[in-house]
Amino acid sequence: MEYPKFVPEGWNKVCNTMTLEELNTAYKNDEIIAGVVKECDSDYNLHIDLGNNIKGIIPMQEVEAINIDKAGNPNPNICVNKVNKIVQFKVKQINEDDVYILSRKQVGQEALSWITNDLKEGEIVHGIVRNIRPYGVFVEIGGGVVGLLHIEDISVARIKTPLERFKIGQKIDVMVKCINKENQRVLLTYKELLGTWEDNIKDFSQGETVEGIVRETEKNKNGIFIELKPNLVGLADYVDGVDYGQRVNVNIRKIIPEKKKVKLIIVK
Repeated sequence: MEYPKFVPEGWNKVCNTMTLEELNTAYKNDEIIAGVVKECDSDYNLHIDLGNNIKGIIPMQEVEAINIDKAGNPNPNICVNKVNKIVQFKVKQINEDDVYILSRKQVGQEALSWITNDLKEGEIVHGIVRNIRPYGVFVEIGGGVVGLLHIEDISVARIKTPLERFKIGQKIDVMVKCINKENQRVLLTYKELLGTWEDNIKDFSQGETVEGIVRETEKNKNGIFIELKPNLVGLADYVDGVDYGQRVNVNIRKIIPEKKKVKLIIVK
């Protein structure tokens, strides 16, 4: 599978030491490279340890391309929060004292251009989970650009919180669901990558007993939905004493392909 050229910060292994030759080549070829922020100084410039006693600085105005004020500067907290984090950048210039001036902003600008001009709905991209909220997950998909994965797009099986599926810093693949090119906002989906009903049912046979996870109960005690796989849910007859998230053994009473339904019995 071919992925876009942009990957999230931290997806690739960071080279802790770079030679002058490697840095000069990256400068000449306008390459995106990555390093760890070692310090944020009092002027909110970021200092990158490039190894081999080579100094790299991302000036405050070059830290961010997305969350900036009218003057083009990021919130100082953004700079402070980058310490000990992996960031992507380009070499913008080389000073006479061999200090490399770096720009994360240039990478972000290219990523925004990628979203506007090249990224397509239905495309699969790499992502890293950056924040988790009750309603969804914020996933960086490259160059500091973050997309939103709504909770209902995580899996067919309904969950109460995205924390049941993901953790901050986790690397995942996601599919682009929708792009608002005017606002440069991206909505993502995950459940499409978990297989169709037909794909998932192949792992199960009518009459066998398997383990599932209780997800929800229908009103008026009509039944209990059991997750067999994230994209495969069956309905079991209601029984007392079963709670959300509990693992239970269920017998597969009937598989109905034409209706994409699975009927289950909870085995006590």
